[in-house]
This record gives sequence, structure tokens and C-alpha cells, in this order.
Amino acid sequence: MVSQEDKLRKIIDLGYEISQIKDIDLLLEKILHEARGFTNCDAGSIYVREGEQLVFRYAQNDTIQKQLAPGRKLPYSTFSIPISNTSIAGHVALNGSILNISDVYNVGNQYPFLFNRSYDDLTGYRTCSMLTIPLKNFRGDVIGILQLINAKSNTGDTVPFAHEDEDIILYFANNAASTIERAKMTREIILRMNKMAELRDPKETGPHVNRVAAYAVALYEAWAFKHNISQPEIDRNRDVLRMSAMLHDVGKVAISDNILKKPGKFTPEEFQVMKLHTLYGANLFADINSDFDESAALVTFSHHERWDGNGYPGYIDPLTQKALPGYEKEDGTAMGKRGEDIPFYGRIVALADVYDALSCKRCYKEAWNENEVLENIRGEAGRQFDPELVGIFLENIDTFRQIEKHYPDQSE
Repeated sequence: MVSQEDKLRKIIDLGYEISQIKDIDLLLEKILHEARGFTNCDAGSIYVREGEQLVFRYAQNDTIQKQLAPGRKLPYSTFSIPISNTSIAGHVALNGSILNISDVYNVGNQYPFLFNRSYDDLTGYRTCSMLTIPLKNFRGDVIGILQLINAKSNTGDTVPFAHEDEDIILYFANNAASTIERAKMTREIILRMNKMAELRDPKETGPHVNRVAAYAVALYEAWAFKHNISQPEIDRNRDVLRMSAMLHDVGKVAISDNILKKPGKFTPEEFQVMKLHTLYGANLFADINSDFDESAALVTFSHHERWDGNGYPGYIDPLTQKALPGYEKEDGTAMGKRGEDIPFYGRIVALADVYDALSCKRCYKEAWNENEVLENIRGEAGRQFDPELVGIFLENIDTFRQIEKHYPDQSE
């Protein structure tokens, strides 16, 4: 029997772990995972408050996860519910108090809501016990909802959530809320940096960079699963990769409008100038003070390299913009990097960026249909893209489709 003192110590340790995560999406996923582990429950979900709505952000379900192929993630839909007494999560957000229900199918007249059974009817799952916790910041404002489902006994039976754990999980939720607010601030800073690029280049929208970052993380996670990378290393790497991928084209802020906003095809001279955005982006992170600085510099610098060596900027000094000794072409420009000489994160973001560019409508083109996109990427394996990453991408296309729906363009 675990004592309350040991449980509190565990919650304090978890608070430190989540405080190390900077990206909001990865943080929400981690909070849900750790809260489920602490309460030994089968499933859960997490919502974030936006105005008077709760936006559903993540779901986890061990029972349904076991039905999927190894390494695949649970699919879910993004939706919003009002902060009102019409739902369990909305009720808790409205009232700001934890709610522990032993069987959501039998709430009777005790509460003003009924449980929505549509997900259970669709999947065959049976939701029973539910612990719904408000995520409150230091001002006492509810910024989200953590919902835990089907506590398990030591023998695997579904049981009610223990009432004596409520104070401890509330402590965890309050710490989590503060960490969420810090992560949201970090995300806003990154998006503001991208908005500077968006003012210059309309293609660099918030949904675009969020999709590219999410694709990059999904691709990395699938690769890491195949290569038996430890979970702590995966968590650490995907945090910096996600933020770095969002900034892959930030160097475009230094490119002239005459080139950046030109509607037609670039001249060879203009294209040479356009290529410099990779160097300008890398120079923004030249003073390496963290893993994020290092990752962002690698991604901005190398996401236009090609596996076959015909990409850019190649073997070049970002500061002097001159080819490194021994890597000059006949015309004096730098040779492109090829194969595994290209930084791994750069290879990942290159594939994620092209997939999004082809899949989405732009001012200068219509969106390609999915068959065309996949055929193009399949054909570029070993040419433009790392062939192993292409194979992993194609195996996990369902995850990419889900991400695309999660971050639609604003006009959609």
C-alpha cells in the first residue's frame, strides 16, 4: 500500500518533470500521461480553455491503443464544448471544483448534465469511473480541464477513483496549469517570430508552421520507435525539434520584398538571394546557449538540403556566406550536403515542409490531391528525401492526415 506521503513525493517529482517541457502540445500530452499513471487509470483527455469554450486537445486510451499496430497513435477528433452545465467537463470548468463520479452512466438527477455516450457507442468502449479536475492558474482562473477515466485496481478491474487522492491530484493540476501558461507564452513568442515572416511571406502562416512542426515530431517519434530510442530521450528531443521546426523559415524576414513577394519564377540571381534565408535563419541562433538554439540553427540551415546532394546551402559558413575550403564547385558556390551528412532534424523538416506545401492551397497554386502528393514523395525517396524517413512517413500517413485536420488553414 503506497502511503500518502510517498504519493505526494511522486507528485512533486512529476511537477519537476513537466516543468522541463517547453512546447505546449507536448506538455499537454505529458500531463495527461503522468496523471493517468499516478491514478492508474485506463484513459483520459485534456481540454484547454479558449474564451467560453473548452477545446479538446488530447486523448489517451490504453484499451483502444492495444488494438492498434505498435508505434501508432490513438486517432481522435478536435472539437469544442461550451463552458456550461451541459457536459461534465463544462460543468467542472464553470464551477471550478473537482468532480469524482463512480459511474457516469448512472448520474441520475444529482447533476444537471448527462454523460455523452457517442464515443462509447462508436468504439465499443465502456466509460465508467471518471475524475474531472480543473486546471487553475495562480489567479484561480480555470485554464483547462483534465479528465481521467476508468481507474484500475491491482487486478485490472475498473474501480472508482480514490477520494483520498483528490487533494494530491489537485496539487499536481495547479502546478500543471502554471507550466501550461508558461508553455503557451513560449508558443506565442515563437508564433510572433513567425508572424514577422508571415508579414513578408504570406505562405508562412501559423497553421502551416504548426503543421510542419507536428509532422516533424510525428516522423521523429515513429523513427525513434523503430530504433528503440528510450522514452526520456524521445521526450527531450521532440520538445526542441517541435519548436525548432516552427521556425524553419524565419530567415525570410531578411529577404527583399522584391524577391520574396515576386509572383513569377525567380531568375537564377534572385534564387541565389532567396537561398540566403537558410543562412540568415541559422545566424539568428548562432550563439548556442541551449539545445533549442542548436536544434533551431540546424533546422533553419539544413531544411533545403537534398539527399542526393543537389540542395542548398551546403558546405558554407553562415557568417561569411563563403564555401568551406575543399567544398567549392567550379563556380565558387558551395557543394550541397548529401545523405547522412545532412543533419537529421533537417532531413525530417525537409520532408514535413514539402508534404505540407504540396498538400495545401497557396496563392500561386491549388492543393495537390493526396495520391499526387504521396506519389511525388515516394518518387523522391533517395533523391530529395532520406529514403528511410519516406518509408516511415508512408507507414504513418494516417497520423499526418489527423494532424492536417488539427491545424486547418484559417480560410477553411
